[in-house]
Amino acid sequence: MRAADSSSWRHALLYISPYTFAAIGIAISIGVSVLGASWGIYVTGSSLIGAAIKAPRITSKNLISVIFCEAVAIYGVIVAIILQTKLESVTRDYQHTAESMRAGYSIFASGIIVGFANLVCGICVGVIGSSCALSDAQNSTLFVKILVIEIFGSALGLFGVIVGIIMSAQATWPKAT
Repeated sequence: MRAADSSSWRHALLYISPYTFAAIGIAISIGVSVLGASWGIYVTGSSLIGAAIKAPRITSKNLISVIFCEAVAIYGVIVAIILQTKLESVTRDYQHTAESMRAGYSIFASGIIVGFANLVCGICVGVIGSSCALSDAQNSTLFVKILVIEIFGSALGLFGVIVGIIMSAQATWPKAT
């Protein structure tokens, strides 16, 4: 093996423990999902507070947009718990096998997909919730129409969760010898 090969991506992917990749995937799943939820809550909440100055009646019914954003964080927590149950402890005689690498990378990919799907979902729900609050302050008949659009935006996070769970089904760790 040449010295140039030791710094390649192949070297990193083959010699870093699959358990490390799995743990990073779990962290990305929960961390990026919470980031998306907080971003959505920030956008929705600031517009809701501003629009409530003109029409105080909108405050209570537009809190559903904040609840949709919180659901995005809960999606990330649920998937992180599911992925954590697939992660087993490292044994002393652990060896990199194709089976363990497939398991680690599938958990890693699952965490990335769920995290970034929830990031986009949180931003989407936040922007739609913001427009819902602002338009409801102007015309109260628009609330239900925009809320339906917000529900479709929140489905993005559920799609990410479903794809993440399907991808994590490949994670089967080799039995200790």
